[in-house]
Amino acid sequence: MKFKPAIKPYTSPAGGWGALASTTRYLRDSKQVLKNIRNLLRVNQARGFDCPGCAWGDDSHSTFNFCENGAKAVSWEATRQAVTPAFFAAHSVSTLRRQSDYFLEYQGRLTHPMRYDAASDHYRPVSWQEAFALIAQHIARLDNPSQLELYTSGRASNEAAYVYQLFGRMLGTSNFPDCSNMCHEASGIGLKQSIGVGKGTVRLDDFNQADAILVFGQNPGTNHPRMLHSLKQAADRGARIVSFNTLRERGLERFADPQSPLQMLTPAATPISSAYYQPKLGGDMAAVRGMVKALLETHRQQLADGLPPLFDMAFIEQHTVGVTAYLAQVDACRWETLVTQSGLSEAQLREAASIYQGAKRVICTWAMGITQHKHSVATVREIANLQLLFGQLGKPGAGLCPVRGHSNVQGNRTVGIDEKAPAALLDSLAQRFNFSPNRQPGHNTVQAIEAMLRGEVKVLLALGGNLAAAAPDSERTARALQNCALTVQISTKLNRSHLYVGNDALILPTLGRTEQDIQAGGAQFITVEDSFSMVHASEGISPPLATTQRSETAIVCGIADAVLGNQRLDWQALAADYGLIREHIAATLPGFDNFNQRCEIPGGFYLGNAAAELRFATPSGKAEFSAAPLPVQRSPAEDGAPDAFTLQTLRSHDQYNTTIYGLDDRYRGVYGQREVLFINPEDLAQLGLSEGEHVEIETRWHDGITRRVSGFKLVSYAIPRGNLAAYYPETNPLVPLSSFGDETGTPTSKSVPVVIRRCRMLPSGTRLL
Repeated sequence: MKFKPAIKPYTSPAGGWGALASTTRYLRDSKQVLKNIRNLLRVNQARGFDCPGCAWGDDSHSTFNFCENGAKAVSWEATRQAVTPAFFAAHSVSTLRRQSDYFLEYQGRLTHPMRYDAASDHYRPVSWQEAFALIAQHIARLDNPSQLELYTSGRASNEAAYVYQLFGRMLGTSNFPDCSNMCHEASGIGLKQSIGVGKGTVRLDDFNQADAILVFGQNPGTNHPRMLHSLKQAADRGARIVSFNTLRERGLERFADPQSPLQMLTPAATPISSAYYQPKLGGDMAAVRGMVKALLETHRQQLADGLPPLFDMAFIEQHTVGVTAYLAQVDACRWETLVTQSGLSEAQLREAASIYQGAKRVICTWAMGITQHKHSVATVREIANLQLLFGQLGKPGAGLCPVRGHSNVQGNRTVGIDEKAPAALLDSLAQRFNFSPNRQPGHNTVQAIEAMLRGEVKVLLALGGNLAAAAPDSERTARALQNCALTVQISTKLNRSHLYVGNDALILPTLGRTEQDIQAGGAQFITVEDSFSMVHASEGISPPLATTQRSETAIVCGIADAVLGNQRLDWQALAADYGLIREHIAATLPGFDNFNQRCEIPGGFYLGNAAAELRFATPSGKAEFSAAPLPVQRSPAEDGAPDAFTLQTLRSHDQYNTTIYGLDDRYRGVYGQREVLFINPEDLAQLGLSEGEHVEIETRWHDGITRRVSGFKLVSYAIPRGNLAAYYPETNPLVPLSSFGDETGTPTSKSVPVVIRRCRMLPSGTRLL
């Protein structure tokens, strides 16, 4: 593909003809048009396959169940282009490191197991047996099991993830870093502390019954576009949608449904947000508390006037503890502090409170704009506090809804990918498989990288993902990978993690969601869990690109067999029949009774949620208010540096996680480029800079390490003053590994303190830092 850089406003709604045109372009570019049309008609359908993109739930009322970005994901996976041994023979690893992330993945699907040859700096083909034997040799040399890290991507199926964690625990490690450590960890921790369950309480149909939906820190138009259908339907029937997002995002403004003939054949589009607020980065907790302060005033006034209380006092008294201490914190917050920290006016906070007050059934939903700050757990709990005051749990059309990113990141945690596994899970595994699991906490992703940097980790196995590009502090992460004796990447496509190798390295090519999985026991299907705790069967329909590719489950079982043998468990039998794995899951995990039989239910089955039934697995046995004070925050500009800002990293529209489908960000008006920096036009003027100029961005951190990227084009955008936004992974080098959320270990990728300065240019165009 050729890309012509341009910045031009996008005036159309989200979805609509723009989405159809983009989908068509990616179908054509896959060079498998008919195959991918057939694939798309089976996405998220009964006896089809689950979308390899986001974790939004399946709407059984829709004509088709994919979105533009889902179509990109399917076409990207089901391409005819292949990365064969001949490609690796022609390209050294050092040469490939100089290529962009887009170039790497655009080369196509990995087809053969490959082993890195340090002498030639090339990958060479290796047999599967040799690859498994090499892994076994390296693991046999470990001084202790904690020198092994088992990283997991949210794309892995329940079956693959379950045998992966079982293999690791039988070996004796608790190190299960995974992608959830870098995104929604605060949601799980905060919700578990507040309501006893680390998952959302709503189901997809609740969006059809809500009177108001509060959307915090998320951009559904790009990150989970099928959510726009639910928001459109809610808006059409009069529900108030209130959006809190630092940037103006087209998907939260208006949407044209590609499944609606009226909206496709006329200029019609549905306005999504009835109120849109742009808090400062990290200001959402103060915004919610400001709403509560206004609502508390009304509650007290109604009591003084002899009117019924505004808060649901029966719910509070029967089902919660800690409200008195929480409301004391609210009283202690001055309006001046709430306005300054949130970046919203008192009038805006009172307006949002009034909308909330006027709704009987409210859903609060959020994503990584909430979870990638230092005080993210406190913010999640503040959202829960608001809902608890009004009894917005345990009834249709109401509840708490974190929207997960990758398609099975929630399922991976459910089936045991957890560096702090609950005792009940370990007890169950110990009883079923007759071994003693390691009960000490293991490493999350940041801790794993730090341990690799210290030389404490010898072997890294990565079940999917792209750790080198996804993790913060890119230079240090690359060095961490290179410190290992062996790195193993189980992957569908070439990515940056394959290029930062240990002393020894393997690439193991795996099947994708779209492809048939034929094992010794016949055709297999897998399962995944969406953001609404629905478990779906997924079965690919297309033949694999190469016979040398293997499924994730078969690869994991092959490794386990080579390392542990079959004395305790017949791993090859599990690889031959995934139904046997599901029997083990049913025997060891709650909610999975009759797992194999329930996989036949059209649309999947619901795992259940105790908090949605008003059963709270907290120390008190009730939902618990959090009385956390507001965080102590100072903007960089308050420290006296006029060039200091707070940066958030985010995705472009042609991107999913670290996968770069193209170089456009249509809804934000960016085309053919990725190294751009969104900035408020008033900040541009104050700095004496102009749109289109290039700047360097440098992190302000206290560890003496220089973190800098250069050559980013300034783009004026509707964003609060003092805040910036740029794409990852290009700006991941700026996120300090030592800057992470309280209690979570999640990198603070939405609150990076930086300074920006003009780049000086040589006549040749080379930038001088």
